Amino acid sequence: MLRFTSMPEPTQAVPLKRVVLGLNGSVADPLVVRLGCQLVRGQHADLIGLHVVEVDWTHELADDISSGNEAAAAVLDRAEGTAETLGTHLETSLLQARDVGAALVDEAAALGADVIVLGLPYRTRFGGDFAIGRTVPYVFQNAPCRVLVAREQMPSEGRPPFISEPVGVRA
Repeated sequence: MLRFTSMPEPTQAVPLKRVVLGLNGSVADPLVVRLGCQLVRGQHADLIGLHVVEVDWTHELADDISSGNEAAAAVLDRAEGTAETLGTHLETSLLQARDVGAALVDEAAALGADVIVLGLPYRTRFGGDFAIGRTVPYVFQNAPCRVLVAREQMPSEGRPPFISEPVGVRA
């Protein structure tokens, strides 16, 4: 005999204590911050934005590469500004690691995150295939908590035409 547990009603908010935003400096960052702000609105939850500077193998991980990086600091400043305009406090942290996905998962686990929110810019590879990169699949596979991914809207010039009839049906 199968037994099903009851699902929470859609109107019930899932209580959150900590939401981690993975910020990458792309056009999807404002979308990620807005989504994070919406998730914590009305709850006493922490909103933490992380930006990871990837350190190549020519440097030691102990080398301080990120502190003088103005572009990395600007990513966090823009995210804080977006959250501030939405009336939400965003705590930010700049990390450096060999792999962005592993750093996000490790930091989210250390912080006890309930949700990781990532942004995905709309990009295509040569040949037109959609490119998801390495970070999102890694976080999906290894995060100990829920993961939300917000993809940037497809550019209007690249959108497929609207299909007004079911595919394969001809009049």
